[in-house]
Amino acid sequence: MQSLALPSMQAEQFRQLQNQLRDRWQSIDQFDTAAYDVLVVPSLSLDQRELHKVTGIHHYEERLLFSLIRLRNPNTRIIYVTSQPIHPSVIDYYLQLLPGVPISHARNRLLLLCTYDSSLKPLTQKILERPRLMARIRQVMRCDNSYITCFNSTHLERDLSLQLGIPLLALDPDLLYWGTKSGSREIFQESETPHPDGSDLVQSPTDLAAVAADLWERQPTLQRMVIKLNEGFSGQGNALLDLRSLQSVAPGHASTAARTEALHQHFQNLSFQSRTETWDNFSSKIPELGAIAEAFLEGEEKRSPSVQCRITPHGKVEILSTHDQILGGPDGQIFLGCRFPADEVYRMRLQDYGYRVGKVLAEKGALERFSVDFLAIPNPDAEGGWELQAIEINLRKGGTTHPFMALKLLTQGYYDLDTGLFYSQKGNPKYYVATDNLQSDRYIGLLPDDLMDIVAHHRLHFNSVSETGNAFHLIGCLSEFGKVGLTSIGNSPLQAEELYNQVVQALDDETQEQGNSSIALTPPLTWGNGQY
Repeated sequence: MQSLALPSMQAEQFRQLQNQLRDRWQSIDQFDTAAYDVLVVPSLSLDQRELHKVTGIHHYEERLLFSLIRLRNPNTRIIYVTSQPIHPSVIDYYLQLLPGVPISHARNRLLLLCTYDSSLKPLTQKILERPRLMARIRQVMRCDNSYITCFNSTHLERDLSLQLGIPLLALDPDLLYWGTKSGSREIFQESETPHPDGSDLVQSPTDLAAVAADLWERQPTLQRMVIKLNEGFSGQGNALLDLRSLQSVAPGHASTAARTEALHQHFQNLSFQSRTETWDNFSSKIPELGAIAEAFLEGEEKRSPSVQCRITPHGKVEILSTHDQILGGPDGQIFLGCRFPADEVYRMRLQDYGYRVGKVLAEKGALERFSVDFLAIPNPDAEGGWELQAIEINLRKGGTTHPFMALKLLTQGYYDLDTGLFYSQKGNPKYYVATDNLQSDRYIGLLPDDLMDIVAHHRLHFNSVSETGNAFHLIGCLSEFGKVGLTSIGNSPLQAEELYNQVVQALDDETQEQGNSSIALTPPLTWGNGQY
């Protein structure tokens, strides 16, 4: 979603509000007894045409429920707003995960508000369209000691901040360009982070064919290109252009004009991540969103590691974690899940590149969480035998955010920059496998309480003594879509994988009479009683 420019007076007001974060913001790593109110707005303020392709997308507002970790601070209150009500047992599940806090005490500091609107409009827009809901939020929040946190920041979240007079702990939407495909490439260039050859941003299919032809001439051995809408997420908005059937117009065999025309015609044969996507629909978005062409990195074995970072309100760049992402879809570009931490052979380089990118972003005024996605390709001449190429910056929370928050919530440990490992308070390194996409027709009809019964019966819950087990999210998605999120935490990568597989096996066994088997990850491995 593109940003809308603010009048200068409002822009200055927004900057002044964000400056207040320097005094109000505290890292979730810190125990703080000060009185703060946090408004959590888990709106997916992204292109709704792309969002509707994600199964059960309206339940994804539950992914930020791990923000309830802040309730371990005894004077912090959280106002959590959703489009539809969250099942009470789901809330109870998260509250009972809080270490050292009586559930009743935490519940009395949690206010759940709802728009009762299941439309595909972003949640933030729904809030802004409801003056009485806005008035209630103003009434309950201690505005001098509060801030807003969200999934991603657009002009909608900025408008919410301005109308409430509460600072937004997120990127200024005027800087969203740096998280687009073309903006990411510029940051990689400025930060000297390796990235694939690609084109400038264009706004028409005709120009896209021209820049694709230029790219092919620079890289005459290319077999494929990735065509990317400038704004996309989780691999949605990417398409694969196969050049191997166009060798008659390859560089050295035909003129640039003939090559450009052939590419323009061949766009009809793009391979899309979604089976329902078409070139006509995809190309209709190019004038609005823009598109680029980028070299497809070939290799029999490829990995997709990422680094997660944060820019604090004080301008400090922090490395939070690294992951190996688990991708799927027709061309392996859709995010399915992740493994923590990333492989040790490139873990430190990921941290270094993340810090480089973060320094450039911080200089441009960026704030809060961001991640950088890479491709890792075997190369005997590269450090550790793996070549890293950066492909995208995500200026928002993402699919790796809530699993890592779950790990911190359950173990109260810390991330060690020297090793790239996470250690629990007992000093044990922790590993996990996580997904948003554990899905099966068999699971349709399972209620949240049914899931809790299965977890208890098979002893799959997180064990605070062994510091191993499973944490679930997207629980509200289960009954309607047969889909649930899962983070399996172990004392080794193998144990984390085994715990994940135990959950899959238990769910399949308990629903064995109900349809097709589950999708395994590949590759294998109110303010309580109304009173304050």
